[in-house]
Order: sequence, then C-alpha cells, then structure tokens
Amino acid sequence: MATATLGHDDAWRADEKNIQGTGARDGSEKSAVDVAAPDTGSSIDLGQELIDTSKIDIVLTKKMALINKTIDEIGMTPLHWKLFALNGFGYAADSLLVSCQYITQRSVIQEFGNPNPPLQGVSLASQIGLLAGAALWGFSADIIGRRLAFNSSLFVCAIFVLLTGAMPNYISFCAFIAIYSAGAGGNYILDATNFIEFLPVSHSFLVTLLAAWWGIGYIITGFFAWWYMSDYSCQPKAAECHRKDNMGWRYLHFTAGAICTVLALIRVFAIKMPHTPKYLISNNRDEEVFEDLQAQALKYNRPFTLTLEQLRGLGEIKNAQKSRWSLTRIKHHFVDLFRTLKLAYSTVMIMLNWFFIGTVSPLYGVFLPYYLSSRNADLGGNNNYYTWRDYAINQVMGFIGPCLAAFLVEYKWLGRRGTLAVSAAATTALQIGYTQITTPSQNLGISCAISIVSNIYYGVLYAYTPEILPAANRGTGYALCVIVNRIGGIIGVIVGSYANVTTVTPLWVCAGLYGALIFTSLALPFESRGKRTV
Repeated sequence: MATATLGHDDAWRADEKNIQGTGARDGSEKSAVDVAAPDTGSSIDLGQELIDTSKIDIVLTKKMALINKTIDEIGMTPLHWKLFALNGFGYAADSLLVSCQYITQRSVIQEFGNPNPPLQGVSLASQIGLLAGAALWGFSADIIGRRLAFNSSLFVCAIFVLLTGAMPNYISFCAFIAIYSAGAGGNYILDATNFIEFLPVSHSFLVTLLAAWWGIGYIITGFFAWWYMSDYSCQPKAAECHRKDNMGWRYLHFTAGAICTVLALIRVFAIKMPHTPKYLISNNRDEEVFEDLQAQALKYNRPFTLTLEQLRGLGEIKNAQKSRWSLTRIKHHFVDLFRTLKLAYSTVMIMLNWFFIGTVSPLYGVFLPYYLSSRNADLGGNNNYYTWRDYAINQVMGFIGPCLAAFLVEYKWLGRRGTLAVSAAATTALQIGYTQITTPSQNLGISCAISIVSNIYYGVLYAYTPEILPAANRGTGYALCVIVNRIGGIIGVIVGSYANVTTVTPLWVCAGLYGALIFTSLALPFESRGKRTV
C-alpha cells in the first residue's frame, strides 16, 4: 500500500541518459540540465518539461520541476475530478452567457429598434466587455492569485445577466451586456489556468475535455432558446413588436442569471478551490505548497517524497521578495513572455491564432441564427420554430467536438498542433460547402458538422494556450491572447454588420480565415503532448 513520507527517496535519482534538458528543444547549445537537489546529491529530471525557463529564472525552473514531479507522483485523485467540475462551471457559464446575447439580439432590435443601423451594437458591446474582462481578470490572476479572481468573476456574471433581462431600451441593454460579458471574459482564462496547474501530465488531456462543459452551456441555452424564442417572440416579419409579445429574450436572461447564481454559490460554499501549487511556488510560498501537496498525498494515501528543505534549499524566486503590486513584478509578467527567442515566437504565434479565430467567431457564431433563418426562408421554412429548433440541434452537435478533441490530442501522429490544423482544414471545407446548400436537411446537417469540427479547434486552443505559457505569467499571457481575440471579434462584428449576413459573403470570409489557421497552427513551435507545463 502506498504511503506518504517526508524522507528523501532514491526515486529522485535519474539515470544520466534520461536527464535531458529543455535547452536542446529550444535550440540552444546546452543539451542537458543537471540540477543537484539539496542534501541528496541526486538530480532533478527536466527532460519532461515543455519549456526551458532557465534563462528567465533558474531557481523557479528547478522548483517547478520538483513540483511537477510531486504532482505526477501523487497522480490523479478525487480532488482533480472535483476541480474538473468546478472549473467546468466557468466554461459552461461563459458559453451560456455569450450565446445568450447572440440569440437575443434579433428580438431586442425588433422590439427596440437599432439607433445606429446597420451596426450590430449588441455584439459589439459584448466583444468590448469580453476584452475588458480578459484584461482585468487575466492580468489580476498573476497578481492577486487565481482563487479570488476565479470566485468573483462568476458573481459579476450572475448579477448583471439578471439585470439585463429587465432593461427597458436598446442602449441600456447593450450597456449591461458589456458588463456581464466582462465577467465572462475572464472566466475561461481562469478555468483553464487553474485546472492545468493541478493536473498530473498523464491527465493533461482533461484540459481539452474541459471544453465539453462549454458545449453543455451552449446546449442549455439552445434548448431554452428553442422554447422561449419560439413561443414568446414576435414573428420575424411582424409589423410591430411589443413587450408583451416579446418576452422570450427576457426569460432567457432571467434563466441564465439564475443558473449562474447557483454555480457561483457552489464555487464559493460547496466545492472550494485551493490556491494552485504553481501560483504558490511562483511567489516563494514554499511552505504553503508543500503543506497542500502533503495533505493531498496523505488524504488519498499517495506516495510523497518531496521535502520542504528541498524547496527552500534551491533559493528564492527572482523579484518575488518585492510587493506583488510593484512595477518591477508587474513588468516581468509581460516581459518574461518574450524573454527567449523561441518563447517570444511561440507567444506571437499563439496570439495570431487567437486573433484569427476571434474574427471568425462573430462572423459565424454570432450570426448563425441569421444564416439559419435566411437559408430556411430561401428553402421555404421561415418561422421561429424551425430557426430555433435547428439552433438547438447545432448546439447539441457542438458538444461532440471537445470530446473528440480530448482523444485526438493524445494521438501521437496529431498531438495538439496537428489536431488544430486538421480541425481548421475540416471547418474550411465545410464552410465552403455551406454556401452551396439546396435543401433544409443540408442546411441543418452541414451547420451541425461545422459546429462539431470548429469546436474541436476551440477546445484544443483553449487548452493548448495555458500549456505553452510559463506559470508565473500564465494569466497575463492568456489575457493578451484573449485581448487580441476580442479585437478580432470587434473587427468581425463590424464586417458582419456592413456585409449582408443573409448572403454567403461572411461564410467565404470565415472559410478564408480558417484556411489561414491551418498554417498558423502548424507553425506553433511547441508540441505539448506528454510534456509537463512549467
């Protein structure tokens, strides 16, 4: 039976041929890193670390390797499965709220009018809010810690989405959309960042599978939309649209707000998340991370060979003695993402992927109800029921994507980068095919297929991004990615506003951008399959 122990263990000793440093992978001349563990004369194996961070902070590199080995030694526990659900709530809330405003904007415009046509003000307000939220929650996660940002962001969503359902005009509706989108904007940054910092490398695919919760959020919204928007909305060609005939979008927001409130309360009172080990170690809080991991090993009867002396004996993290609000530390959260040539290239390339997918998202996802409605109208079926039935079915099919992605990323001939490229290629082909539909069945079938393959891309990208960012700067790096994503989203909304979304023109733009993603995905320098995040 495995037991937890505080003593030193010969397991730390690695055969020299297995002590491969990350320097060779990063193109440097150094082919191995042999780090002496204090008081043992043994070596810390850096061969499984994804990124060489020794040029950023050698002490942090050594400590992170010890923590990674300890996490792998403890393995998967019931705590990790609880965290899978806890962080999944954030993914579900994000998709629930973002799709909520996508769905309701047509009915809101029909009731209140659009003071600045043809600009899609609801979608634009959402993208601006998501950008602000990504900056606020993402940057703060590296400063105040993951836990506080994690718990507070969902409460912001819950409160303001409830209020949004009571708004009396278009301007106030857009304003509250922006506020609750700001809460959602940082949510999935924190979810993926938190979860990956607890996981053993053997189960890193679960970060990709986390996006299945995203699909659950879409499914919930899709089915409520089918009910509310079919039965409680003005018909598309109604001459007038009054509040009493158009309560569906309000019911949808009230329901989404109630769900978010329940999830936020569960996060705080039912399943409490501790600080992540990698956040603690990045801030010189050696004793806390040691006690947390030791308690986890004892609770679940797992092996534990780490000692506090090992951690302390390696020294202190650079700049961690300064206040976390000091300009020096804040600056390093940005600068360290570009500290080495390969890390800088990786950061720029992943941001480029996020920019492209951000532009695509509103062009397809935001305007999908318009596409479905216009295609159904062209093919003889113009009513709310068929539009929202097809939308709900699309969201159910989209759930399949992240589940497939979690399998594909572990396949050795694909990995993360290959799965991104293949899903981008498949989405490109299907969106080109969508321009040629001639029957209602084709309309539904091809749009569902697009939902599946595009969600494979999203699921992998959301998981891969925190994997290739250093832990000390992970929140900041992820925030930068989402900020450029939202800038792309704003561009996409403007293009979609002034292009005719009832034609196939935006679909051709989407197909072209997905085609570009094939190449930018393959150009990413790190393959994280089987490697430890640092």
